[in-house]
Amino acid sequence: MSLANPALASSPAVAPRPAAPAEDAVSVKTWVAVVGAALGAFLAILNIQIVSSSLSDIQGAIGAGVDEGGWITTAYLVAEIIVIPISGWLARVFSMRTYLLTNTVLFLVMSVACAFTTNLSQMIVVRALQGFAGGVLIPLAFSIIMTRLPPSKHAIGLSIYSISAIFAPSIGPVIGGWCNETFGWQSIFLVNLLPGAVMFAMLWFSLDPEPRQFDLLKRGDWLGIATIAIGLGALETVLEEGEKDDWFGSAFIVRLTVVAAVSLAAFTVVQLVRKAPLLHLRLLARRNFGLSTIANFFFGFSMYGWIYIVPLYLARIQGYNAEQIGTVLIWIGLPQLVILPLLPKIMQYVDPRRLVVAGYALFIAGSLLATNLSGDFSGPQFIWSSLVRALAQSMVMTPLSAIAVAGIERKHAGSASALFNMIRNLGGAIGIAVLQTVMTAREHFHSDVLTAQVSLLGPATRARLAGLTHMFMVRGVSDPDLARHKAIVAAGQAVRRQASIMAYSDTIILQSALLGLALLAVLFLKRSNASSGGGEAH
Repeated sequence: MSLANPALASSPAVAPRPAAPAEDAVSVKTWVAVVGAALGAFLAILNIQIVSSSLSDIQGAIGAGVDEGGWITTAYLVAEIIVIPISGWLARVFSMRTYLLTNTVLFLVMSVACAFTTNLSQMIVVRALQGFAGGVLIPLAFSIIMTRLPPSKHAIGLSIYSISAIFAPSIGPVIGGWCNETFGWQSIFLVNLLPGAVMFAMLWFSLDPEPRQFDLLKRGDWLGIATIAIGLGALETVLEEGEKDDWFGSAFIVRLTVVAAVSLAAFTVVQLVRKAPLLHLRLLARRNFGLSTIANFFFGFSMYGWIYIVPLYLARIQGYNAEQIGTVLIWIGLPQLVILPLLPKIMQYVDPRRLVVAGYALFIAGSLLATNLSGDFSGPQFIWSSLVRALAQSMVMTPLSAIAVAGIERKHAGSASALFNMIRNLGGAIGIAVLQTVMTAREHFHSDVLTAQVSLLGPATRARLAGLTHMFMVRGVSDPDLARHKAIVAAGQAVRRQASIMAYSDTIILQSALLGLALLAVLFLKRSNASSGGGEAH
C-alpha cells in the first residue's frame, strides 16, 4: 500500500518481540479486574442501543408521546456524558474499588427501577440516575487497563475493552429486539442483572481496598467540574433534541447552544490555566494522542451513525421490526468476537499504524458498499457491507487506542481515558444529529427534484396513473374518480419513498467522506511501541 506519510511508508515491519520480562507478569486478580471492568463498560454502552430499539413500545406503555419519549434516551446520554470526565477524579476521592462497586450496584438498582416505572417523569429521573452510574463504568474500565497492566499487556487489555466499545452497539438492537418481542419491554432492563452480578463479584474479588483521598474534595477543580457538566449537558441536549425542535428555530435550542458554547469555552480556559486541572487538555497537543482522538471522533461518528441510519432505513423503507433489524446488525457484531482476540498477536508483527490505516480504508469501502440503496436493497444486501465494517472496526479500535495511550504517564491516565472516550461518544452524538438533519434536508431536495420531473400531462405519468387506477378498480373501488385519486396519492407516496431512499444513501456517502478525514489524521501518526504498550517519553 502506498502511504502519504513518509515516516509510515519507510518504517520496517515490526519484528516479533521477546517474551515479556518477569516484572511484566500479570496476576489472575488483575486480569479478573480488567475483564470485570470491561463487562461494566459493555453493559453501560449496551443500554443505549438496547433501549433505543424498543423505544416505541416503552413510550406506549408509560403513556409518552413520540416527542416526549425521546427524553428516555436523552436523560441517559446527558447524565453519561457529564459523569465521564469527572469519573477519574471521583475514583481517586472514594478509591477505585468503592467507586466502581457503588456505581455497579446503583446501575443495577436503576435498571430494575426502569422496568417498574409507570409514567414519563419517573422514567426520565430513573434513566438519568442509571446514566450517571453507567457513565462511570466506561472510562474507568479504560483507566484500569492503563494503570493496572504493564505496557507490554496494554494491547491485550485494549482488545478486551474494544469488545465493549464496538461490539455492544452492534449487538444491542439484537438483544433489545429479541427481549422485547419475546418477554416485553421490561425485560430489556432486567437483562442487565445476571451479567451485572457477575461483574460485581469479579470486581469485589479483584480490586484491593485503597485509601480514600477526601482531601481532594477541598482542592477539587470545582469550577472545571461545573463548567464541563453544564456545557456537556447542554450540548448533548441540543444534539438529541435539536432536529425535533427545528434547531435554531427553537428559542430553547438557541439558549442551550449559547450555554454550551460559553460553558465549554470557560472550561477550556480554566483547564489551561489551573495547576491541577480536572482534565489535562494539553494531552491533546501530543501528536499521537491528539491525532488518535480526532480519528476516534470520526470513528464514533460513523459507528453510532450507522447503527442509527440502518435500522431507520430498514424500519421505514423495508418494514422491518426490531427483531428483524437485529438479525441484520448482528453481522457487524459477531465477526468482531473472532477478530478482536487476534489483534494483540498481530500487533507484534505489524506496525499498528498500518492496521489503523487499513482499517479506516476498509471502513470507507464497507460504507460505500451500501450506497446503492433501492426498494430491493434490504437486510441480505447489507451483509457484505456489515462484514467489511466489522473487520474495519476491529482493525481500528484496538491499535488506535494503543497508539493513543502509548507514552501517557500513569498520573494522566484518568484524563487520557476521559478525553478519548468522551470524544468518541460526542462523535456519535454529533454524528446522529448531523445525519438526521442531512437526511431531512436531502429528502426534501430529492422530493422537489423528482416531483418537478413528474408531470400529470407527461405520457409516462399518465400511463402509470392509468395502471394504478385500473389496479384500484380491480381491487373493488367502483368509483373511477376515487380510483384515480387513490392512484395520484399512491404515485406521490412512491415519489416520497424514492426521495427517502436517496436521502439515506446520501447520509452513507457523507459518513464515508468524513471517515476520509480520520484516515488523513492517522497517516500523520508517529512511530511508537504501541504493540507492546510502550511509547516515547514525553
